[in-house]
Amino acid sequence: MHNVNDVILVIEKQIGTKISNILPLSGGSINHVYHLQATRDNFVLKINDRFNFPGMFNLEVQGLETIRNTQTIAVPKVLLQSETNTESYLLIEWISPGHSTQKASDTLGEQLAQMHRHTSHSFGFDTDNYMGSLRQSNKPHKYWNDFFIEERLKPMIRIAQTKQLLTNNDLRLFDLLYQKLPGLFTEEPPALVHGDLWSGNYLIDVHEKPYLIDPAVSFSNREFDIAMTTLFGGFDRQFYEAYNHNFPLQEGWQQRIKLWNLYPLLLHVNLFGGGYIKLVRDNLTALL
Repeated sequence: MHNVNDVILVIEKQIGTKISNILPLSGGSINHVYHLQATRDNFVLKINDRFNFPGMFNLEVQGLETIRNTQTIAVPKVLLQSETNTESYLLIEWISPGHSTQKASDTLGEQLAQMHRHTSHSFGFDTDNYMGSLRQSNKPHKYWNDFFIEERLKPMIRIAQTKQLLTNNDLRLFDLLYQKLPGLFTEEPPALVHGDLWSGNYLIDVHEKPYLIDPAVSFSNREFDIAMTTLFGGFDRQFYEAYNHNFPLQEGWQQRIKLWNLYPLLLHVNLFGGGYIKLVRDNLTALL
């Protein structure tokens, strides 16, 4: 069990500011997240077990800085990232929450499109990172087809097999999909993607300015980000229109949503089991 007060004492010394109030925030099952209030500033503090999730916050910082360096879309400023004997912690700026408006949706779509124009010589990334609490492999590949199969689908399928969550028929269907995959899409240059772009991973501030948080970055097919926005809602028509106006998606992208979402759905199978298996099977059946 972590002790937030021990971490606060360390942080107060490092930033030279007294924390006057500590408010828990919902942060999921991986991290303990807090809103810290000081005299003149507000912060977000994330804490986790340094041994269970080695390097997670360091990799998160790398993802945030990669997005920041594109100068396309905002991310919170990173203030501290370090460890105590047992915990890792990350201190970032507090974004005062505003309301999602038409202007904010427009800006989010436009700026994501601009971020997706940042490319690389291969699919992948300099380092592996995390998608949720599971490690994400970013070994480089020349073609998205190979990257999606080898570094996205197969690692998740191996975990699900170990947990005995998939049947032999499920594995047979995935083998069929691998054979069919090259004909289901047209290769595009690699695009810098957020990688975990559901509605809980963007913020709108009081000035209607969007921010991306909790990235799982890589250079991938940009439709991967767009597909994930559809999984749990929270993105409106204005967002998709603004995106397509700035960087039109290839024809048929709506039909490929089920394809790219196999990866986050398999991740949810491995983390939560149950109902997500049916969604994976439904998507596979629709594709084959």
